[in-house]
Amino acid sequence: MMRRLPTRRLFAALAVAAIAISPGHAGNALRGRGEAVPIAGSNLTITPGRDWNSLGVSPGKMVEVWTLDGEDLNAVTFYAGIEAEMPLVREISKKRLPLPKFRRQTLLADIPELLEGTYRARRMIATFHVTGATPESFLGHDGIRFTFDYVEEDELPRRGEARATIIDGRLYMATFAGPRLYYYDRSLPDFHALVEAARLR
Repeated sequence: MMRRLPTRRLFAALAVAAIAISPGHAGNALRGRGEAVPIAGSNLTITPGRDWNSLGVSPGKMVEVWTLDGEDLNAVTFYAGIEAEMPLVREISKKRLPLPKFRRQTLLADIPELLEGTYRARRMIATFHVTGATPESFLGHDGIRFTFDYVEEDELPRRGEARATIIDGRLYMATFAGPRLYYYDRSLPDFHALVEAARLR
């Protein structure tokens, strides 16, 4: 049986996480409202409708993570043109901890499994479930929208949503994740606004 964190302890931990990812922390950058921002130096740009923080440490060359209150509370991850035969994020050890790769033959329907495999291997997550998937355009191309639930080492149940497409053999994807308690529902409309503001130059 999963051990439940006391509510007081849970909110204390979330508050600490929010402080740790404040705008001025560790090289984080403010992404100001109405300013077009190229993601990871790519041709993908986002013009946010409100201020966001971009984390100073990226999990991959073509990856950028934005948050409102802290990565553990509401994290939007952009994958800005992942090339074929590459993993979504940087591998810590190709020999000991190999990550699944985006392949030339990868289909839109395969992307939820690719993200699941990446989460399980990189974050050591045992509990991850894709809860739904449907065709939906992204960046003006045929795409997929899918949702998922997972639990990390902190035992806090989280929920996520992703939008993805494949353009000229490259994977473009935006994912959002946050605790099912409060933060996911509160920040989901902000994620949808970012998706709608995404463009290719």
